[in-house]
Amino acid sequence: MRASVSTAQDLGMPAIYLHLLAELLNTIGVDEQDLLLRVGLDPARLKSTELRVSQAQASEFVTRAIIESAEPGLGILLARELKLPLHGALGTAVMSSRTLGDALELMTRYLTLRVPHLQISKRENASLVWYIVTCDVDLGPMHSFIMDAMLFGCVFMGAQLTGSVVDGLRILRRCPQPAYFQRFRSQIPVPVEFGATDNALVIPVSRLNLPVRFTDDQLAASSRAQCEEALRRLTEDAGFACRVRRVIETSHPFPPKLARVAGTLFVSERTLKRRLQEEEASFQQLVDQVRLERAGDLLRNTSMNLSQIADALGYADAANFTRAFKRWTTTSPSQYRNASRASGSVPVPTDRILAPG
Repeated sequence: MRASVSTAQDLGMPAIYLHLLAELLNTIGVDEQDLLLRVGLDPARLKSTELRVSQAQASEFVTRAIIESAEPGLGILLARELKLPLHGALGTAVMSSRTLGDALELMTRYLTLRVPHLQISKRENASLVWYIVTCDVDLGPMHSFIMDAMLFGCVFMGAQLTGSVVDGLRILRRCPQPAYFQRFRSQIPVPVEFGATDNALVIPVSRLNLPVRFTDDQLAASSRAQCEEALRRLTEDAGFACRVRRVIETSHPFPPKLARVAGTLFVSERTLKRRLQEEEASFQQLVDQVRLERAGDLLRNTSMNLSQIADALGYADAANFTRAFKRWTTTSPSQYRNASRASGSVPVPTDRILAPG
């Protein structure tokens, strides 16, 4: 029996995908800002290419988006908008590959970096290769959305890589043909077979040697190394404290209440506190760490005054913010801003906030 989204290990989903979906909703008449806020997500934070959103929040947003847009084919609409650079280091590695086959091998190894809990396995015979997509958790209403975005997205990305739709490519879907698919049939440039044994991309072996238009061996090597490092960090960051932190990072209003975070993660407040304590962390430590990182970013990269920064970080006034910042860094916000502008960048010491004790 597969775990549900609420009980599975939460590796998070890249925030940029939800930002892209929000932009798509806006084009079809949905108030995406209101929807994000109702789910407890900060629209401005979703533009980050570094942040990941908890799967629970991502699932709630996608489910509500489908209901409120009355568009069950949102996954197909999103697939058409998925440009390779949006996929971070994996997108760069794929774009700089030598051949389509090399690009697909990278997708097979590193897909978890972009879509948690999906895996790709490969099966082949003399003439065809099947790239079979499976999921190790019960995604509920998100399942069709994710599979649509993943499989149809690969079709459009293959065209981006090679310059045209890959000849002989077809898609297999395990589900019966949904009613909404007929509206999109003319926009899908490859055959789609429903009621199949697997969810898969099927490609002629001969097509795997198609050259990629953006080949760059040096960039391919460096971006693949980044993928390896990201995969290592993602595995390390799968603890409960990291799940809590992801919710804090993207929450609106900020900082979120403990009860709100506990509800998002489907645990009681008492359980949340206990599980953090088991990892030598606390809710307040995590909030303070995110606050300090945001403070450093706002002081370095904006002209906001201290009162505006204090308000953005959830402090009553600039004096309270200044006291907290000095407690964390032994310097005032103004001194930090001046030093960072003089030297280019000064990291904030977030490690001391998380130190146990």
